[in-house]
Amino acid sequence: MKHLKTILGTFFISTMVFTSCNPNDDGDNITQQNNVTPATEAQFKNIRDEAISNHTQNFIFNADDGNISLTSDNGVQININGNCLTLNGNPVTGQVDLEYIELFDKGSMLTTNKPTMGTLPNGDKSLLISGGEFFIEATQNGNQLATNCGLQLIIPASLTGEADPLMSLWEGEIDTEDNLTWNEVDGPAQEGEVFVEGNEYYGLLQGFGWTNVDRFYSDTRPKTELLVQAPNGYNFSNSAVYLSYDGEDSGLASLDTYDNTLNLFSEHYGQIPIGLECHIIFVTEDNGVWRYAIKPVTIAANSTIVFTIQETTIGTEATLTALINGLP
Repeated sequence: MKHLKTILGTFFISTMVFTSCNPNDDGDNITQQNNVTPATEAQFKNIRDEAISNHTQNFIFNADDGNISLTSDNGVQININGNCLTLNGNPVTGQVDLEYIELFDKGSMLTTNKPTMGTLPNGDKSLLISGGEFFIEATQNGNQLATNCGLQLIIPASLTGEADPLMSLWEGEIDTEDNLTWNEVDGPAQEGEVFVEGNEYYGLLQGFGWTNVDRFYSDTRPKTELLVQAPNGYNFSNSAVYLSYDGEDSGLASLDTYDNTLNLFSEHYGQIPIGLECHIIFVTEDNGVWRYAIKPVTIAANSTIVFTIQETTIGTEATLTALINGLP
């Protein structure tokens, strides 16, 4: 039954992909596609910000209550000691607002621009398989708080599959171009680590911000770089390109550099396995909704993949998320 479901799911996605990726015989439709006005940088940022907002949960608690336990929409337990919260080094009392985001699937990772790319020891980036991405921020009267004793997340492993003892804790760093990179936490025992107990991950966080429970994707095949050409008028400021590895539901790679001379997105680290079956996804904004195209690809050495505007279609955040999560 599971095998039949996979076949049907693959057929559905293939149908959607090739429907959107081939020019339609309808001349009016082709004309409409050719007349698409590329999004501005602000418009593309806005649709990503909207996705972030749609994934944000808000809690209120009293710091004077000491140990606080909150439960997220997906059943993650957030444990915070209110007595450890500080503002400019001073203890905090009274009401505290907590902003919380949790991402477990590659569709949500894509729309929020939170791919799972981890830093290797040599500084290159490679795909991570995630047990969940999390953002936590505590504020009081709009002022960001800190904690001097960390906090804890108890995460059901069933949200991303089975418990994996190889998982470790990573912290997210966002650069000036809005790229999120994950760096493995290297801290003292009992700080900044994750362990498995039963079918749950216990994450001991050092502070607020972006945190991820991850391990590197493992593939022994030779590796290569990848180049992707976006439709005319689209570049790193108003569009993005992602890679969905077939068989991996909780990891999403991205092409995080752009060559303005060649007009190409690039995976310049050479970390993509040759022979890998994957789907390459181009996304942008169009009049408040998503414009996208999805291509099934088997990676060959030094490939260049080309997207045209005729291959794209438009849809809501929910539609795009469902399509990405439905990929093999």
